[in-house]
Amino acid sequence: MPKATAVWLIDNTGLTFDQIGDFCGLHPLEVQAIADGEVGAGMQGFDPVVNGQLSREEIERCEANSAASLEISKTNLPQPALRTKGPRYVPVARRGDKPDAIAWLVKHHPELSDAQISRLIGTTKETIVKIRERTHWNIANIQAKHPAMLGLCTQQDMNKAIEKAGGQPKQDAEQAANLSEIP
Repeated sequence: MPKATAVWLIDNTGLTFDQIGDFCGLHPLEVQAIADGEVGAGMQGFDPVVNGQLSREEIERCEANSAASLEISKTNLPQPALRTKGPRYVPVARRGDKPDAIAWLVKHHPELSDAQISRLIGTTKETIVKIRERTHWNIANIQAKHPAMLGLCTQQDMNKAIEKAGGQPKQDAEQAANLSEIP
């Protein structure tokens, strides 16, 4: 609620538009438009002091020095737990490319574990094992293709996985593009 916070700061403090804009993440001209009543007319102000974002002393310090910027108060509230990335969505058109990418990784980086390949490409360990053992139902049509070139993972993610597995990344994205053109 940056605009509501800006409304309260405009109405109840002597801070400059630049200071309010920096704190609320708004452009100073947008803060000026709020002050003129062009934007957010009738909007209820949100008190950052009551909310615990600012202290009264911090506002007074910045009112005395127009070059100072407002700093968010330290809070003893627990931080929300960061969620890990879930499974990435792969478009239907690219799902058929997963066996090709698995074949490329198995061929060029045998040091990668099935779990690493599974995480990197977003496939099951069962599929990886079938491709390793060449028992996959479509093995005759699988051609090894670079997973980053297929858009199933990024080159940085792949390099991290290879380094974690104890191998050396054999090529960067340019060399991978050259390799994918060779039959």
